[in-house]
Amino acid sequence: MTESTAARKPRRSAGGKATGTTGTKAATTGAKRTTRKTGTAAAKGSGTELVQLLTPEGERVENAAYAEYAQYVADITPDELRGLYRDMVLTRRFDAEATALQRQGELGLWASLLGQEAAQIGSGRATREDDYVFPTYREHGVAWCRGVDPTNLLGMFRGVNNGGWDPNSNNFHLYTIVIGSQALHATGYAMGVAKDGADSAVIAYFGDGASSQGDVSEAFNFAAVYNAPVVFFCQNNQWAISESNEKQTRVPLYQRAQGFGFPGVRVDGNDALACLAVTRWALERARRGEGPALIEAYTYRMGAHTTSDDPSRYRHDDERAAWEAKDPILRLRRFLESANHADEGFFAELEAESQALGKRVREVVRAMPDPDRFAIFENVYADGHALVDEERARFAAYQASFAEAEGV
Repeated sequence: MTESTAARKPRRSAGGKATGTTGTKAATTGAKRTTRKTGTAAAKGSGTELVQLLTPEGERVENAAYAEYAQYVADITPDELRGLYRDMVLTRRFDAEATALQRQGELGLWASLLGQEAAQIGSGRATREDDYVFPTYREHGVAWCRGVDPTNLLGMFRGVNNGGWDPNSNNFHLYTIVIGSQALHATGYAMGVAKDGADSAVIAYFGDGASSQGDVSEAFNFAAVYNAPVVFFCQNNQWAISESNEKQTRVPLYQRAQGFGFPGVRVDGNDALACLAVTRWALERARRGEGPALIEAYTYRMGAHTTSDDPSRYRHDDERAAWEAKDPILRLRRFLESANHADEGFFAELEAESQALGKRVREVVRAMPDPDRFAIFENVYADGHALVDEERARFAAYQASFAEAEGV
């Protein structure tokens, strides 16, 4: 299993004290030379203020309006910053390999995270070991942060298993395909956490499209009423398959939290540092018993919704080009270089590690068995069903027709 160098919030000891670095409220080291003061209360996104700690040019933003969040990364070390960068680079490489493998016929489908690395790595690194994560099907970066071997994510997309990892070993639930249902699962789990008297928190991931689902609204209401220690993390990547964000909502997504009685905040989803800070803030208040919060990570899906999608049919290239200028990986690299936190040796070593990861992913997937084509019929009913038997027979005849054609 590949481990990350970025520090995770530690598990609390029996005495209630956290062990290791807490990542809060200390002076930032070596960042002054790249600090830029802004004259406005916040950076702008789609006409709405959002929390931003690194500009697209890699300059550190210093602003009193962000103090509530910035304190949660005030003592972040150069090593931790390099770890965040490494996480994003390796996650992007894994994602690219998975996309290529699907195109080669090794996977049935793949949901790419390209462009959303900062939102996932920043928020994933904010979690503590004893927190519990409920993902959708695109949280490959969060899975990485939770210690799930990336190759374990591929079995489901190849059709050979239903997930490939034990959720309880990493407190990372299996991928959820049904849109929005994991928000309810997370809320119920968080209510149990509260009843157990634990000081851990729960985080649920979903996209902007899922925010229109009734399950998500129901989860918001239950979480608010029962003061559940859950953070709702919405990755607003601007497109719910082919439906733009403007056609999904008339108000910014984070403002929906107000109607349920808990705070919402919009963060620059391409800024790993800001995503780390805001998620730490939300998780800490949940652990203190202050209830749920909604984070809207304002980002962009660079690629297709899945490999079965063609985004050129519903969006323009200039839109993607504008977001490529805000690339989350390039942004953090610029900051590392300007602050003298990383040299060419670091980047070269990371490139070699990226190549090795790509090679391992290809080898593991190609060594996986072919999916059982008839498994879909086996667990529909406990005692079998005449209609399922008929469908199985038809499918068997269809499959046999290919062998007969090859024999001609």
